[in-house]
Amino acid sequence: MIDILICGIFGHMGRNVLELVNADAETRCVAGVDLKKGELCGVPVYDCFADVKENVNAVIDFSCAANLGNILDFAARTGCAVILATTGYTDAQLAQIEKASEHIPVFKTANLSVGINLLQKLVKESAALLGNAFDVELIEKHHNLKKDAPSGTAYMLAESVNEAFGGEKNYVCGREGLVGARKNTEIGIHAVRGGTIVGEHEVMFAGEDEIVTISHSARSKKVFAAGAVKAAKFMYGKPAGKYNMQDVLAGK
Repeated sequence: MIDILICGIFGHMGRNVLELVNADAETRCVAGVDLKKGELCGVPVYDCFADVKENVNAVIDFSCAANLGNILDFAARTGCAVILATTGYTDAQLAQIEKASEHIPVFKTANLSVGINLLQKLVKESAALLGNAFDVELIEKHHNLKKDAPSGTAYMLAESVNEAFGGEKNYVCGREGLVGARKNTEIGIHAVRGGTIVGEHEVMFAGEDEIVTISHSARSKKVFAAGAVKAAKFMYGKPAGKYNMQDVLAGK
């Protein structure tokens, strides 16, 4: 049995993860960490990692980037794996994650959806085939409560496209004013916020007289919760290192 701690357990995503963890025959939630102490479906919830008494195999984090240090410290102290499903990390925090992966198993992805990770593979292959004859624009849409923009998934997709060009493209986030003609070195990224949109991502390849569009739409947040449980099971017993959803799909 894989014992899991959910960080941000009282949140909407945390509750979804709890439901799926406890429905899976191979996993169980033994503790949670959130802003306030309490209990949820029989699971003890602490307001800081220092108070956690249970043995934990993996931490699934759906809280916020500010909790990164506490999560990594807990993992270093206990030897558990971490599944980082939060976005909005600073460059300094990304470096902190890289450093931590030398000593603990770290799973980091901007999006836990299997479909999005398939999309990531498809846009890279498309960029390699279409080349500079096609301009690349990304449009991402999320609910009105999302705090960071563009989304971490949009950047993940942009990076996949850019890999096909040897990293030579620059990211332009939105356009306003007299910006001049579009440069061939650009990848445009545009963010839409409104209502209760779970998550939509579209990658458009615009060429001479034709447009190729590859897109993904999440209809429920449960797709991300399901990916988190899949990741936790994948990470069980893994050595120190950095892992992502592509590793899960490849079965590495």
